[in-house]
Amino acid sequence: MAIETPAAPPEAGQRILGMRCRNCGATQPIGLSYVCPACFGPLEVAYDYAVIGASLTRETIASRAPGIWRYAELLPVDAPPARGLPVGSTPLLPADRLAWTLGLDRLWIKDDTRNPSLSFKDRAVAVAAARAVEFGVEALACASTGNLAGATAAAAAAIGLPAYVFIPADLEPAKVDHALAYGATVVPIEGTYDDVNRLCLEVADETGWGFVNINLRPFYAEGSKTLAYEIAESLGWRSPDVIVAPVASGAMFTRVARGFEELADLGLIARRRIRFVGGQAAGCAPVATAWAAGTDIIEPVRTPDTIVRSLAIGNPADGRYVVELVNETEGSVEAIEDTVTAAAIRDVARLEGIYPETAGGVTLAAAAAARRRGVIRPGDEVVALLTGNGLKTPDARSLGHGDGIARPGQPGLAPAIRPSLSAFERWLDGSAS
Repeated sequence: MAIETPAAPPEAGQRILGMRCRNCGATQPIGLSYVCPACFGPLEVAYDYAVIGASLTRETIASRAPGIWRYAELLPVDAPPARGLPVGSTPLLPADRLAWTLGLDRLWIKDDTRNPSLSFKDRAVAVAAARAVEFGVEALACASTGNLAGATAAAAAAIGLPAYVFIPADLEPAKVDHALAYGATVVPIEGTYDDVNRLCLEVADETGWGFVNINLRPFYAEGSKTLAYEIAESLGWRSPDVIVAPVASGAMFTRVARGFEELADLGLIARRRIRFVGGQAAGCAPVATAWAAGTDIIEPVRTPDTIVRSLAIGNPADGRYVVELVNETEGSVEAIEDTVTAAAIRDVARLEGIYPETAGGVTLAAAAAARRRGVIRPGDEVVALLTGNGLKTPDARSLGHGDGIARPGQPGLAPAIRPSLSAFERWLDGSAS
């Protein structure tokens, strides 16, 4: 069963106009819907920016509490929710030491590993959950490659709804435990993420549950725009030269671009071209492959083969739009080998004190690849989005490297020694066996 909302024309001064198809432009009222009935294209939320611009100013935003709801006028909810997790306002950090290693001149890291469930998915889920409450759904659910599982489970716990999380059966154990910790019902499926997603499409139609990335997807996707708002605000209300981000479904990647466009439309930042660089794991890189071939036709990857489970979506819903965006902005989509991803994780952890999961390693390696390609130019100001915490993918860090036994002055795990100063000194001078 599907939950329906009554059709009504937008009132004068109403900032949310309804839903619009990205393909054909057909409109319809706000509802628990995600596919255009006219052409089966994706639905998006439509806003009246004249109404928004009449009240939303830099000063208004600055006067509000931290978090994504400081930009409430640009989000598709009637009002900020009464309950929910404190999401957003994560730091934008200079990364000068890592920049040198990657061949960049100026690098900032948007550290979204610090959200409540340790990933950027908290942003998207917070918006979807707020709409789910307005629609009166009975449960919150998702199809997940990992980070979304924890974010959905945590958000459901915060608003008092049961959570159903559908995952590939071979998902990293740490991500499974994360979702279970919040009281979710976790349903492993024998197959790829695309198999999981197809099943969830049917379950959503039958149950009417609020699947954050299916029937709530138009609202869920909007949460990622807040990354752009925060980056611009942190830079003193301006945009960088380059944004580098991971590409899974492509929703976050394209919505960050839309967020900067909205700020320019409202006069909150100057309008200028930002080059967008995407990163995918080489073992599941349908968008990078299409871009390299000069086409926007995405050939699905049937069997992903990568440690980067969070990006292992073989048939990405927004893949074509990612290709269009990078072509329009003179960017690129880079395919990164797993060993290179692991090395990038180690580099950012030891040089900047930030420990990202595998998608973060892909992002940083993509920045280096784009610099070698010439997409990132000398002097460019680059912002890289680190979207999840490395504690969720602990085994990935040592791929192709191994820690070994640490010697004095070297990183790694030292051998166990007796609890005495003399034993420590013997190890320190290299005489310990």
